[in-house]
Amino acid sequence: MARSMSLGMIAVLVGLAAPVPALAQAAIPYQWRNVTVGAGGYAPGIVFSPAEPGLAYLRTDMGGAYRWDAAQARWIALQDGNVVSSYMGIESIAPDPRDPALVYMAAGMHAQAPAAILRSADRGRSWHVTPVPFAMGGNEAGRGLGERLAIDPDRTATLLFGSRHDGLWRSDDAGAHWTKVARFPVPGLGAPAARQTHGGIAFVLFDPSSGAGGQGSRRIWAGIADPGATHLYRSEDGGAHWSAVAGPGPDMLAVKAAIASDGTLYVGYATGIGQSDARGGAVWRFTPDGRGQAITPPDHREGGILGVAVAASAPGTVAISTLDRYALGDTLWLSRDGGAHWKDLGPRSRRDVSATPFLLHEGKGADFGHWITGLAIDPFDAGHIAYTTGATVYATAAAGADAIDWAPWARGIEQTAIITLTSPTGGAHLVSGFGDIAGFVHDDFGVSPQPSFTNPYLSNTNTLDYAGRKPAVIVRSGSLYANRPRDASLGRSEDGGRTWTPVRVPAMGSPPARADLNGEAAISVSADGAAMLVAAPEPMLTRDGGATWQRVAGLPGSTRATADKVDASRFYAVSEAHLLGSRDGGAHFAPLPGSGLPADLSAARIRHREQPSTLVASPFAAGELWLKLGGQLWRSIDGGASFRPASGALQVELFGLGRGRGRTPALYAVGTLAGLRAVWRSDDFGKHWARINDDGHQWGLRFRVISGDPRVAGRVYLGTDGRGLLYGDPAGERK
Repeated sequence: MARSMSLGMIAVLVGLAAPVPALAQAAIPYQWRNVTVGAGGYAPGIVFSPAEPGLAYLRTDMGGAYRWDAAQARWIALQDGNVVSSYMGIESIAPDPRDPALVYMAAGMHAQAPAAILRSADRGRSWHVTPVPFAMGGNEAGRGLGERLAIDPDRTATLLFGSRHDGLWRSDDAGAHWTKVARFPVPGLGAPAARQTHGGIAFVLFDPSSGAGGQGSRRIWAGIADPGATHLYRSEDGGAHWSAVAGPGPDMLAVKAAIASDGTLYVGYATGIGQSDARGGAVWRFTPDGRGQAITPPDHREGGILGVAVAASAPGTVAISTLDRYALGDTLWLSRDGGAHWKDLGPRSRRDVSATPFLLHEGKGADFGHWITGLAIDPFDAGHIAYTTGATVYATAAAGADAIDWAPWARGIEQTAIITLTSPTGGAHLVSGFGDIAGFVHDDFGVSPQPSFTNPYLSNTNTLDYAGRKPAVIVRSGSLYANRPRDASLGRSEDGGRTWTPVRVPAMGSPPARADLNGEAAISVSADGAAMLVAAPEPMLTRDGGATWQRVAGLPGSTRATADKVDASRFYAVSEAHLLGSRDGGAHFAPLPGSGLPADLSAARIRHREQPSTLVASPFAAGELWLKLGGQLWRSIDGGASFRPASGALQVELFGLGRGRGRTPALYAVGTLAGLRAVWRSDDFGKHWARINDDGHQWGLRFRVISGDPRVAGRVYLGTDGRGLLYGDPAGERK
């Protein structure tokens, strides 16, 4: 039976179980907040506004852009109203050098995705979007290059953009229209092969000392990060003609640069564009007439120079940072004399990460950071330096001190990908599974949580489950960075996720091998916490915490099981052909009738380890199941014997359950109804749906997981792919 059945066909086939088509009700106003972690992901670039003290902008690779609000002492997310997923990957950002209210962004996630130049006249509160024909790579290799987008300080309606694949582009009307600069000597390598990219034009800089009388700057620099003989070009006539500038050699790509007020240019070079291939590097200084000199710190031995910054208020002050300096760890150098002498700030640095303790998540002290590609010196305060890493933004107010104190400059930034989450029936209301930073028990949504997902430590948490009648028991599965050794990918907690014990499945197959180490095997736990079932190639069951194991009968290999949240004897699963159930605590599975379901259940099969379960057991009643088949939800109240459609015309992508009003659970979903893709709630088993997000809360429509809270009526948790973990409550209700 086809998955694309019309509502009329469903009504005929289901007969007495005929659903009432889902109708959209008036939207329910919700108040949305982030669950605090504090940064958490890679921010490729940071820039200070030269037009106003205390104003800075941060660009991220999948969570949009932020503005530092000095009055509130926090970062403000600037794209929560955006609905284009690709525009959450920011390739470059440029505040206007004269008007502090103006800011521009180049947005586009990858070469096959939409790209645009965005302009704001109100500090990013609203945007005018101009789609452009040149592709971007805000979440591709080389996203730490830049800045590619430049504003002429002597004629601020003129902008240049150095693209990855299509050469240099120019706008003379404040970004409204763009034209390719035909005479630029590097036209671009064209569209890349699938899953590949180019560095292209890594940066463009106008020389502020070369303009006069509002006629536009005459001198412009452009750095090239594609293979070739020349990697730096200079124009002396506003971009009409260009000449090559000699540098350190053909193997060194010009990847980052900054220009001082007197026209001196500092360029960082690297042998790769990043994030993990910049094994060598150099720093050069160029006079306005193009004469270059190597000024690389003498003790630089490894890594590219992907951070370059100058101090507008202290001539001669320049800072650089490394990328891929694996042997000694990345660092930052500071010079007060234009690069003649350098001080390595790494050994003199101390870090206080108490505000974001997750930075200790691997059980080690917080290091200087990795993937340092964003580096900026406050133009009004040379002691205020900030740099970005793969996990946070660090800043110091006293870069010249003998001992330099750094702290995360991250209040308001939530740039993470949430893979899974659960809201147990007891203990903490929220336990989360993140990409790259493991996961957390969230006791206070306004405070960054302590790291507890250790033993085993797994960088990605792929699945979470809790025992419905004994919610202090939580189990998780996860995966680790590919080059790390591992002994377990499964864990069990008896105290709500605060401490863990590894769960190890015995070797199987011929020759015998551990099948649970790659993160593919999900783990489920019975309602009483006694039984754990692992979806290994040969599904395995333990009733003694993993001391002994037995093979599960009747369950196909690698099939994820769902435990009934009330009845400890019941487990459920769905295969390509059957809905399956166990009444003996997971030892044996057999087909369930599933009356009312389509014959083809293949749409419910779990396709990858991070996919949310398509089969969910209600925390409120034994035998109540919710099954997602394609975009349709089905509900059973008899342990899978029969099902009724439960979402009508809403095309469901993600769903979850929570406490509702009275005895009816609240049903939450991400999906599309009447052409509107949004976040929805139903209080009558899917007959009617009300939108609960709004036009100002869309977060690029990048969602990974959703769930209600079984103890707090109306509360919903939403995991995004880049804008962190969110929770929503009906507006006006105190929780």
